Amino acid sequence: MLDSLKDAFRLPDLKRRFLFVLGALFVYRLGALIPTPGINAAALSKLFEQSGILGFLDLFAGGALSRFGIFAMGVTPYINSSIVMQLLAVVIPSLEKMMKEGPEGQKKMVQYTRIGTIVFAVVQALGMTGWLRSAGIFSGSWIDVCVVTLTLTTGAMAVMWIGELMSDYGIGNGISMLIFAGIVARVPDAVIRTFQLLKLGELNFIVFLIAIVFMLAVIAGCILLQEGQRRMSVQYAKRVVGNKMYGGQSTFIPLRVNTAGVIPIIFASSILLFPYTIAGFFHGAAAQKIVQWFSPTSPVYMVLYVILIVFFGFFYTAVVFKPDEIAENMKKNGGFILGIRPGKPTEEYIEKVMERITLAGSAALALIAVVPTIMTRVLNIHSFYFGGTAVIIVVGVALDTVHEIEAQLLMRHYQGILKRQNKSGGLLRL
Repeated sequence: MLDSLKDAFRLPDLKRRFLFVLGALFVYRLGALIPTPGINAAALSKLFEQSGILGFLDLFAGGALSRFGIFAMGVTPYINSSIVMQLLAVVIPSLEKMMKEGPEGQKKMVQYTRIGTIVFAVVQALGMTGWLRSAGIFSGSWIDVCVVTLTLTTGAMAVMWIGELMSDYGIGNGISMLIFAGIVARVPDAVIRTFQLLKLGELNFIVFLIAIVFMLAVIAGCILLQEGQRRMSVQYAKRVVGNKMYGGQSTFIPLRVNTAGVIPIIFASSILLFPYTIAGFFHGAAAQKIVQWFSPTSPVYMVLYVILIVFFGFFYTAVVFKPDEIAENMKKNGGFILGIRPGKPTEEYIEKVMERITLAGSAALALIAVVPTIMTRVLNIHSFYFGGTAVIIVVGVALDTVHEIEAQLLMRHYQGILKRQNKSGGLLRL
């Protein structure tokens, strides 16, 4: 990873991309520190210290929610809008047709997603304002409510714009990078607080060591899940073209265990945070019940979380993985899977294998997401939020970014990475 970063900085265009990402992340973190007008920051800080669910909500805002900065909503409205648009594209034929129209159709879908982001941002901003009012932190007039709502909605649109610019002119997926930056920005503070608790004797050293070992095991599991793949063998028949013979070699199709990456985690978390936001509109026992149910440590939340992760694992894999196209390309090039006839039987076989892999990968992803939360509760560690959600996002985004850097280097025939891959035994043919 470090070698890839070093090589990337030697190329002017990749260096510019990195510097652009760093600049965009600086602006994002700066927006998280600018307070929203009319909010009692001291009272809000005390409220966050008393509630565990708020720390989880603050995870996706990168600390902006605990300060109630102008970027307090983070990328959540954009993610919710993206989920709705992708689900509607499956149900509504006209949207599905639009997605298949190429660049022009994609532009229209992006515009609809942006409009949906505004709608979700307004609803979430009103919900957050109502929640602050019920907690006694905000007591402004309807004009003040409009100012706060407008500020938060504008901040959400600015975050969406920053993420899109990072995707276009930077490295990796911009929205995922913003979530990654928000989580990583909380690490130094968590480390300092943990060592302070150790020094004061409030945290047992043995429990701390067990937590560290468990954390490393979870990270290793995330890496194995992200990098794991099943290699499906493909044989190519020999063909004579003119005086030359082609084909006859054996290769493989790499089927990733976790094709969806961190998308199921992000989508599932965003959906489950939405009811908590809506509960801010209301008062009474029913609203409190919803808050309890959708707390990250509640059994109801965990069950729904697992179900949604598995669902979005299958859903996103079905969107990006096309067995019919793979089978058709194999047939055109004289490729076949041993024991399987080309064409429709090959497509059905690939689809069946992919369903089994996706089920195993989604189940493992859900397990990694919920087990750390349970273990943190069992070990009674509250110095910082350590959950599978944060670990999976950080590891997944880091690995995807490294892979994209290496792909960019390979596209430019960069000698440094070619030599490293040749030394490690990789076969490269350009």
